[in-house]
Amino acid sequence: MILKWIFDRLAALCGLLLIWWVYPLVAIMIKIKMPGGPAFFVQKRVGKDGKLFNCHKFRTMTVNHNGSTVSVAGDSRITPFGAKLRHYKIDELPGLWDVLIGNMSFVGPRPDVPGYADKLEGKDRDVLKLRPGITGPATLKYRVEDEMIAGFVADIKAGKNELVARYENAPDFSAMSDQEIAVWYNDNFIYPDKVRLNCYYYRNYSFIKDIQMIFATVLGMKIEYAGEEI
Repeated sequence: MILKWIFDRLAALCGLLLIWWVYPLVAIMIKIKMPGGPAFFVQKRVGKDGKLFNCHKFRTMTVNHNGSTVSVAGDSRITPFGAKLRHYKIDELPGLWDVLIGNMSFVGPRPDVPGYADKLEGKDRDVLKLRPGITGPATLKYRVEDEMIAGFVADIKAGKNELVARYENAPDFSAMSDQEIAVWYNDNFIYPDKVRLNCYYYRNYSFIKDIQMIFATVLGMKIEYAGEEI
């Protein structure tokens, strides 16, 4: 993956040189639209070989919020301006710095918070052999993840019991909050599927596919990958 390493550094440096002026503009807008907190969000994430690193993003949530790391479309923690930053992936731009210094790659698994990556077992731990990516196969497949989770929660609340029948050992959703349902859906369906895709990426690495996924991310396109459209 030497070519990948070289590409990441050169592309990140070129990207930062080209769009450096965007950063102060977005930071100022965050200060105006979401006062009382920092413009940047920095959080410890699990990187290559399980080592923790500081992951940088533009802040999209309210200050001093509590709750799960799983977010849902319409989540009260996400501000209206923050939702726009997320929709257009502008919140991810500070990740170019993480790529430049070697903590991340352009393509790879999304960096997990401690607690999820720690639960990986057996061959699934191959995911930790990769540098986390700004985009990747799982990111493309779940590019509207918060909307998918919100849709599942809405369907459950609407009593669409046929959805529950698809899952073994499903809990009593009627006794759960929206956030608890969202976490259950993520932990039992979305996250395992992301691990599957990321393991496939590790075992079937292709630099050409990396380039395709970058273009698919920027242009909002879909591509064929691992026998499915993502």
